[in-house]
Amino acid sequence: MKTAARRAAGVRRRAPRVRRWAPSLLTLVVILLATACGSGAGPGGGGSAGGGTGPADGPAGGGGPSGEKPTLVFGDFSWDSVQVHNRIAGFIIEQGYGYPVDYKFGDTVPILQGLQDGSVHITMELWPDNIREAWQKAVDSGRVLDLGRNYPESPQGWYVPAYVVEGDPERGIAPMAPDLRTVQDLERYWQLFEDPSEPGKGRFYNCPTGWVCADINPQKLEAYGLTDRFTAFNPGSEAGLNTSITTAYEQGKPWVGYYWEPTWITGKYELIRLEEPAYSDECWESDKACAYPPSQVLVAANSRLEAMAPEVVEFLKRYDTTLEQTAAALAYMQDENAKPEEAAVWFLQTYRDWEQWVPADVRDRVEAALEEVR
Repeated sequence: MKTAARRAAGVRRRAPRVRRWAPSLLTLVVILLATACGSGAGPGGGGSAGGGTGPADGPAGGGGPSGEKPTLVFGDFSWDSVQVHNRIAGFIIEQGYGYPVDYKFGDTVPILQGLQDGSVHITMELWPDNIREAWQKAVDSGRVLDLGRNYPESPQGWYVPAYVVEGDPERGIAPMAPDLRTVQDLERYWQLFEDPSEPGKGRFYNCPTGWVCADINPQKLEAYGLTDRFTAFNPGSEAGLNTSITTAYEQGKPWVGYYWEPTWITGKYELIRLEEPAYSDECWESDKACAYPPSQVLVAANSRLEAMAPEVVEFLKRYDTTLEQTAAALAYMQDENAKPEEAAVWFLQTYRDWEQWVPADVRDRVEAALEEVR
């Protein structure tokens, strides 16, 4: 079966052997000193990602006594896509611009605090819709820069495997619901998705309990008049939701439920998002009989980065990827059991868009570094 990742990336490369870049002695000293001063708070380590002094807290945020460039710290979150994008940008910054880089793990609010106090310099995926008030306050303070989107707005909604609508001749699968286009069309096809534990109704795979969408989807089922035809099935966890999709896809069986982009699932498998009426605030505040609001995904930086590394800021402003590219990189990670830094190298070797983000001399240095890890 030809996956969406293979279609997006062309011929699948073998997993690259990634060289581990050893930091300089001076960089190690700086990191050790920063740790001794309390800068390394991890998850649950207090109210900020960095705590006390960090690499940006020297005179004007500059480098060490020898004039070496300062270490630029990326804010890492728990999801894979941000870790991959951080390492794509990190590879370019380190190999092309000559700045040492580091990665600091934390939850969304502590990383945002780190971006404000300078203990974190950059994160390549900030989702402001999840923290609107805190994000706006950080930007308005002048301490955090909005450097533009990483990739187009991230969609979420109700999906079916593409073969349900279009069939899959390579696998001998005929279209099961050729006229299925909208959420309202599900009423005609409920039997195709019949719930084995509740005969007489279709199974709609809902979000796991605890997710906000776990409460929203039943409201949408009711608003679309589908509660008599479908049950909102709890998959138990994100892993359970993913397993339900992969099992159905590999067996060529029907599936319908909530999902979002980009993930390794959307990179590995072809899914179709069912059409809904366009989102509006009025609809969302009433019965939610409309599409989910799309989510922005932004590149964010501490404002002192403009003085510390203005050329890096210009690069970050040009950074621009697609949902398909991100999903393909995540599918590569899943298929090859690859680490984020390996997926970053694969991305840079597979997609050449990055050449337009940087000057020619930086491009040449990055290309030389990529040649070393082929």
